[in-house]
Amino acid sequence: MAFRPSPARAPAVLLREARPLKALFSQAQRLAQLQKLLDSQLQPAAREHCHIASWREGTLLLIVTDGHWATRLRYQQKRLQRQLQTLEVFASLTRILFKVQPPTTQSRAVGHTADLSSRAAESIQATAEGISDPKLRAALERLASHARDKDSADG
Repeated sequence: MAFRPSPARAPAVLLREARPLKALFSQAQRLAQLQKLLDSQLQPAAREHCHIASWREGTLLLIVTDGHWATRLRYQQKRLQRQLQTLEVFASLTRILFKVQPPTTQSRAVGHTADLSSRAAESIQATAEGISDPKLRAALERLASHARDKDSADG
């Protein structure tokens, strides 16, 4: 008895025919529409830090990236609730809950994180030795030491 996989079907067909997928897809579309409405009422800086988790029975649950933004949004909660209630979709809004959940992806360090080769470090160190200003010399030596620290950690 050989296993015969069912023939491949286009994603659009699956979304139209498979009930669980259809329900999931429609819920995702609904949340995307609600998110657009929420974004229209949030300050531009807050938009990337606040996302709708659920909207049911008059309660809007928002996921916020960190405590700082949760606090800022809690201070604006009454205003935000009044603004959202003017929209037809959120007319029955009775409360807004905030849940802090940091993003799951690692964010890159802010600023420049350039790799410094051993050869570049040697050149910077040689330049530092010819500098008479103590502060500039110390800064160059610190910069050169970064490559040496990295090389010893790798090796």
